[in-house]
Amino acid sequence: MRALVTGGSGAIGQAICKRLAADGHEVWVHANGGIERAEACAREIIAAGGTAHAVAFDVTDADATEHALSHILESGPIQILVNNAGIHDDAPMAGMSRAQWKRVLDVTLDGFFNVTQPLLMPMIRTRCGRIVNMSSVSGLMGNRGQVNYAAAKAGLIGATRALAQELASRGITVNAVAPGVIDSPMLGDVFTPERIKQLVPAQRAGRAEEVAGMVAYLVSDAAAYVTGQVMSINGGIA
Repeated sequence: MRALVTGGSGAIGQAICKRLAADGHEVWVHANGGIERAEACAREIIAAGGTAHAVAFDVTDADATEHALSHILESGPIQILVNNAGIHDDAPMAGMSRAQWKRVLDVTLDGFFNVTQPLLMPMIRTRCGRIVNMSSVSGLMGNRGQVNYAAAKAGLIGATRALAQELASRGITVNAVAPGVIDSPMLGDVFTPERIKQLVPAQRAGRAEEVAGMVAYLVSDAAAYVTGQVMSINGGIA
């Protein structure tokens, strides 16, 4: 099947793209800004024997997104969509700017709508599809300094459950994945090894490849009866 992974040029996104390609899917690796990392990921996939393409557009720009998707759809419907694009811009809410609030929600929620909506009718016509939305443990539990991010990721869970009900009779599943502390450049200096051991019962950060494995399951035939669910991958955080 043909797959689109938004935010595919990031650490988790690249792991997802490579896993889907290894499983035999044709993958579109999306970048929000510069296309160079997406192109590099696509080259790695092709070198490994897979099929991949790079594409860049701003998911918060509805017109630019629709234009880019129209070109992708010229060669057939997208049947696997992973809405992985997202950002965080942390601050206590008392000191949070309007711009910080809006940008985080724009990328996660408006981006979800702008990318998903144009792909639905072509997917519905095939009566087969998989949509995976990347949420977060913050969307389930909240997190200090991340009111904007938690709100965005919780909103994505609500959208996942509602859309799953709309599409279940069409052979399309819609699920969310909620990672916890995952080893990536976004981890930064916030989660030291000592802090991770305090927070995570598994005593370590997760790997991007482990998140990709969860996504690979949800888009597989084995998960055809799994829809409207939030799959946590967080090392045992309650």
